[in-house]
Amino acid sequence: MCLGIPGRIIRIDDAGRKLATVDVSGVRRQINIACIVDTEHPVESCVDDWVLVHVGFAMSRIDQHEAAETLKILTELGEAQAEIEAMRASAVH
Repeated sequence: MCLGIPGRIIRIDDAGRKLATVDVSGVRRQINIACIVDTEHPVESCVDDWVLVHVGFAMSRIDQHEAAETLKILTELGEAQAEIEAMRASAVH
């Protein structure tokens, strides 16, 4: 199953290439944020945004409550750990 897992953008790594680092339950990984930026929400304003991450891309912005609820449900279903371990394998150090 392919999942979008919630994470918080903690820094912009390359604004021109739209790359940022996201923290997902303590695991940090570089992702592409091109899908969530536009003229009203530029790259620089993405720090601290909660997003759904799927295959290295931030697919949409979500609020902190939705992120917590989604992580809780994924954990209950046993899906979150596999996604977090996959991210850990390619984590930014």
